[in-house]
Amino acid sequence: MYIEKNNKNRCMKKYQLEFPIRSSVNILFNCLSTPSGLSEWFADDVNCNRNIFTFIWDNAEQDAELVNSSNNYFVKFRWLDQPKETYFEFRIEVDGITNDVILTVTDFAEEDEVEESKDLWVSQIHTLMKNLGS
Repeated sequence: MYIEKNNKNRCMKKYQLEFPIRSSVNILFNCLSTPSGLSEWFADDVNCNRNIFTFIWDNAEQDAELVNSSNNYFVKFRWLDQPKETYFEFRIEVDGITNDVILTVTDFAEEDEVEESKDLWVSQIHTLMKNLGS
């Protein structure tokens, strides 16, 4: 899922995707917020030094700052080589009636790359779901 450096003057568009996930909230949050969990589905390897996560794909690396998180609810990262107003976020919601778990992914992409970026997230989340047995 490596994202090459963008021209910082390009217009970034925010988008969201929702995925029903059959998993406990605790297990899902671990997969979204820890280096070991993220390396199972998001990147080949993930290292963390304080609040900086280094994501490794093949031999490429990209650093993201952990901006904020709330246990079992959301985790928000910002790529260090992207515009400061952009981020990617994983948010977990549980339907109060059905107890269904919904994962919402929020991200930004250049306007002409939104569909490609969405497709990449769908692929990544399907890998997560497979790993979770969902």
